[in-house]
Amino acid sequence: MEEKKLLYREIGIMAIGEVVGGAVMFGVFALLGKLDGGVLLGGAVGVVLAVANYFFMAVGVDKAASKAEAGNPAGGQVVIRISMLVRYLILAAALIVAAKSGRVNIIALLVPLVLSRPILAVGEFFRKSGEKQG
Repeated sequence: MEEKKLLYREIGIMAIGEVVGGAVMFGVFALLGKLDGGVLLGGAVGVVLAVANYFFMAVGVDKAASKAEAGNPAGGQVVIRISMLVRYLILAAALIVAAKSGRVNIIALLVPLVLSRPILAVGEFFRKSGEKQG
């Protein structure tokens, strides 16, 4: 149960970081005088996609670790590979559909996806001493 708690905490950190990053991005667009419906929609879709991608990656890794701990490391590797392939295909399809719709700002759509690594790095500063990563 403790492992699940850490997993949900990591997902929560990512979600909060993406929302804060999206708000900062909207602020930058507003300061540049470019904030419009396309930016808002693109940013919102980007944030949802980034958090969903991280959520499904974390759940996949958790399932793979469970398989490996149960004595099936090869099964864990298969879960990771399939999870990654399916996530990337769905992410690519969603990005293409959003971009082709013409209703979203492409930059606002992609920025939240790029923020994932910096959010994880900043999240490390808030990790309690001695706490392992989920």
